[in-house]
Amino acid sequence: MTQLYNSPYSPLSPPTPEIAGSTQIWRGLAGCGDALALARAVSEDRCLYLVVTEDTASAVRLEHEMRFFLGSAVRTLHFPDWEILPYDVFSPLPEIVSDRLKTLAELVHTAHGVLLTPVSTLMQRISPRSHVLGNTFSLRPGSRLPLDETRQRLEGVSYACVNQVMQHGEFAIRGSIFDLFPMGSPVPYRIELFDDEVESIRIFDPETQRSSDKVDEINLFPAREFPFDEAAIKRFRQAFRSEFPDASVNNPLYQEVSKGIAVGGIESYLPLFVEQTETLFDYLPGRTKVVLHGAIERAAEQFFAEASTRYATRRAYVDRPPLPPGRLFLVPDLLHERLQSQALIRLETAAEDETAMTGSGGRFACAPLPV
Repeated sequence: MTQLYNSPYSPLSPPTPEIAGSTQIWRGLAGCGDALALARAVSEDRCLYLVVTEDTASAVRLEHEMRFFLGSAVRTLHFPDWEILPYDVFSPLPEIVSDRLKTLAELVHTAHGVLLTPVSTLMQRISPRSHVLGNTFSLRPGSRLPLDETRQRLEGVSYACVNQVMQHGEFAIRGSIFDLFPMGSPVPYRIELFDDEVESIRIFDPETQRSSDKVDEINLFPAREFPFDEAAIKRFRQAFRSEFPDASVNNPLYQEVSKGIAVGGIESYLPLFVEQTETLFDYLPGRTKVVLHGAIERAAEQFFAEASTRYATRRAYVDRPPLPPGRLFLVPDLLHERLQSQALIRLETAAEDETAMTGSGGRFACAPLPV
């Protein structure tokens, strides 16, 4: 149901849909008026707003502007794109994976706020909540930290034991000193132990190896967005043989993963490591309103068409046979169904305003701000 509004509204008091399956259309918002209207709606409505944009640049721009309007009063989250193309043979940067895992974990505790993401990222099939939330834990002074058990636990969620910690997903043990760069953290930490108890936690500089300020608590997330332990590798081996029955047992990808080596681009085989994939929709709290910023359906169709083209060109790659795009992404029709079941706001951009037909839907006309 699309609601019609004939009277002009100010971005300081934007109308919003109240029930799932209803739609409100906003038009005529110039400059940063879209961010201002969204910020006002979010601040006055005690629920989560999922803002879906046509591309990453729009998501980043809205995030910065909404943070300005909202300040620290309302949580503003961003679920970033991997910034790799479908079926690429290299993996996303650890910093990006870190930000994504932190956002997924924080969504559980975000009943009020805003989450921004490009539509191509919303279409992505991701690991189930049981992996991300089941392998998230916290450390604070006084916590027990048995080193052998902790080493096994961290390696089980793909952290790497190194001589010197330099990047996300690494840890090092030197006597009673435990260095760790958790996923989702902007800085690494030095944990000082007394026997198997955490005595103190400090930020440290990986370049100088000098520690500084103390912190009261740190949160640890898994180092990958999908499980890569012994059970997951076994599941991959079985699923790979079922998915690609003509592939040789000497297939390089199959052999590398069987040895516990995560090759570049392994993310394109995520569905083979889990029993069932989920999407960002499955992480959202019960009361969520969705904002479609721009021509989302068109952007989704274009993205899926590009993924399908890349899939077609890679079907002949016997060393890395690709999974069909429907295994990795929501098809546009299914995305449309998921969106239509939500309380929707369609925020049309200036380009859409120019081509909009009279009577095509409700209108949120932007009145001049009071001087």
